[in-house]
Amino acid sequence: MFDLERWQEIFETLRKNKLRTILTGISVASGIFILVALLGISKGIENGVKSEFEQDATNKISVWTGVTTKGYKGLNPGRYVQMKNSTFEAVENQYDDYFEYRSKDFMIWGGTVSYNNETGNYRIRGTLPDNQFIENADIGYGRFINESDLEENKKVAVIGNKMKVDLFKNEDPINKNIQIFGMNFKVVGVFYDPGGDREESQVYIPVSTAQKIFNAGEDIRNMSFTVKMADNFDEAVAMSNAIAQGMEQKIKQIHTVAPDDVSAVRVNNTLEQAEQIYSLIAIIQAVFWFIGIFTLVAGIVGVGNIMLIIVKERTKEIGIRKALGALPSSIVSMVLQEAVFVTMFAGLFGLIFGLATLEVFGPFVEEMTAYIKYPQVDFNTALTSVFLLVFAGGIAGFIPAYRAAKIKPIIALRDE
Repeated sequence: MFDLERWQEIFETLRKNKLRTILTGISVASGIFILVALLGISKGIENGVKSEFEQDATNKISVWTGVTTKGYKGLNPGRYVQMKNSTFEAVENQYDDYFEYRSKDFMIWGGTVSYNNETGNYRIRGTLPDNQFIENADIGYGRFINESDLEENKKVAVIGNKMKVDLFKNEDPINKNIQIFGMNFKVVGVFYDPGGDREESQVYIPVSTAQKIFNAGEDIRNMSFTVKMADNFDEAVAMSNAIAQGMEQKIKQIHTVAPDDVSAVRVNNTLEQAEQIYSLIAIIQAVFWFIGIFTLVAGIVGVGNIMLIIVKERTKEIGIRKALGALPSSIVSMVLQEAVFVTMFAGLFGLIFGLATLEVFGPFVEEMTAYIKYPQVDFNTALTSVFLLVFAGGIAGFIPAYRAAKIKPIIALRDE
């Protein structure tokens, strides 16, 4: 039952000790504020890292080649390792059961592309249909490259949205012809990419067409695969690492490269990188929780100390109450309600201030670094933290309250 007189008494006590009440509230509110801020930053780091991985498939294995740095089997160092269609087919055949998507590319890093009076320099990328899923390319208009385009060496193009804006402005590009090095290609699709303008400033064409028009023969520049994910993340990482190592050995064997030549064949496994980075994020989050919780503990200890002082100051008053017939439970309730009220009010203030700070300064943090995006806190988690704080504050207030209830009236009345 709500006791108005009891609450009037609590507010009167707080009013008489304004400085003490404010300092206690600040210690509690700052604890919640720091916890909310740290959790928001850790979530922002997690979001930033995830957004980086969203640019490509997380379970992606990419292969590039370079120049040999060691002699091997009578061959001198300094050879460029040129992968062929047959290299791709050998790897694909050996690990086909483990692959989800696969692609091979022949790229021209800077090619002249024009439409009517608009001209630009863009990356031209001959590729396979699966590359749409490996690169997380989202088709906004039209379609991506298909098997028919490859088999018939069609001159069709799928352009990035940035390229569409540059060349076509507000005009619909589908079924219009663009010129790549003066050759006509029909635009069949426009794609969006999580990587932004850099990834959208390129044009995809069938790899068979690219090899033919650029006189590349059977040459390819790189290969990309996505590995089928196992139910267990650790198992998926282990399998992906084993496949990546096997692919590297296979390619070195095909092109007669020394097994320990790390520059000639480079295999990048994003799943392994994801595991390392997510493990680091988990450690950062654990550290932030540790700091935040101990900050709260400091605030709770402050509440306990203040309540001890309050009980000491009100010893004679408590003795009079007991002499007049006050029950121990009423003494405990009186002290405990004051502790819970201060903790609850300060905790909610710290929560609201922390959430408001993240909302206001979050966008500025995003502009300063690409690795912190959308710093935010799950409201339920934050609110639960406040209630746990109130519960802990209640426990901290119960100890001095219980001591106060145990004081004998005669001893309390003698206190000076």
